[in-house]
Amino acid sequence: MDASTLNLPAILVAAVLAFVIGGMWYSPLLFGKAWMQENGFSESDLQQGSTARIFGFAFLWSLVMAFNLGMFLNDPGTTASWGAIAGFLAGFGWIAMGIFIIGLFERRSIRYMLIHAAYMVVALTLMGLVIGLWR
Repeated sequence: MDASTLNLPAILVAAVLAFVIGGMWYSPLLFGKAWMQENGFSESDLQQGSTARIFGFAFLWSLVMAFNLGMFLNDPGTTASWGAIAGFLAGFGWIAMGIFIIGLFERRSIRYMLIHAAYMVVALTLMGLVIGLWR
């Protein structure tokens, strides 16, 4: 694949979208309380450490994921629907199943695995949609 034909603004928007969805997903608005409970976190636990560093790396990894998905979708025939399907397949077939495998060995609850896996499926589906739509 030729990286020079990538739509870099679409990849950037897809990464920002996944990052923003993650912020909402793990907030009290959606699954933040359940996620904290599954990890045994308190509010004070989340205040420790470098929040800027955590969010900076989270955005960087979202950008890497969007770039990677963009490379898979880097074809003139890519459409919004194919982008969304490819994102879903990557999120469900690779990432979610990987989270479940690791979760089994770490003796994590199904709830814990579902919170993380569902976020990745939603994020990658929407990333693929953006990248496919903005060809």
